[in-house]
Amino acid sequence: MPRNKNVFSSLAAWRRGAAQRAVHAGWDWVQRTGAVTAGRPGRLRFGAIGEGTKLAFPQGTIFGAPWIRLGAHCIVGEQVTLTAGLMPDLDLGPDPILSIGDGVVLGRGSHVIADTTVTIGDDCYFGPYVYVTSTNHSYDDPETPIGKQWPRMEPVRIGSGCWIGTGAVILPGARLGRNVVVAAGAVVRGEVPDHAVVAGAPARVVRTWCAEKGWEPPLRTPAPVPIPEGITPEQLLALGELTDREVARLADVEGNV
Repeated sequence: MPRNKNVFSSLAAWRRGAAQRAVHAGWDWVQRTGAVTAGRPGRLRFGAIGEGTKLAFPQGTIFGAPWIRLGAHCIVGEQVTLTAGLMPDLDLGPDPILSIGDGVVLGRGSHVIADTTVTIGDDCYFGPYVYVTSTNHSYDDPETPIGKQWPRMEPVRIGSGCWIGTGAVILPGARLGRNVVVAAGAVVRGEVPDHAVVAGAPARVVRTWCAEKGWEPPLRTPAPVPIPEGITPEQLLALGELTDREVARLADVEGNV
């Protein structure tokens, strides 16, 4: 009796789907179990880790944890590297080397390399693959391989409320003020004033803010309007389904009230 190929194809497809669902469910369990929090630090013994802070699994390279202090309600993405000291198993003294404030977000694949002091203020947001380092290689001696020469180290400070774009590099000695925007791919060194936007490699200030004049040069787009309090998800979905004509009609009605 001939076999029905469709039956076997359907069975194979079902098995592949079941295997895929099992793999996804297993990986979800691994991610939940491997995440690091204050209540579940695993093998890591940070100098401090605040309430609500979570390091996603898998973590990147982490060493010098006793000299790393994480504030409360931070989000540390997958494969983020955090290091204190030149290498593991050093005694770095009584003070923290890497200090991260409250409400900080470190995007996937970012690196914060604190061979000497690195301080990140509250409510800083890093995009993916940001690189912050307090150390530069030296090449003073032309006869010695660069990797074998003693590096130069300078503290780094990033003020509260900064936004660091994807792939940006913050070099030793950088001192960023409050609410600074660093464009994607920028390479930052030196001092950046409060409320500035920097871009380029090396980064330069491309926009500043002052109380008298506002933003210079002016922003090209209007400020976004926050969602009013009390709006439900269902109402937002309903608004998203309106046509441009219906939105304009509602705006006219509101303006005439």
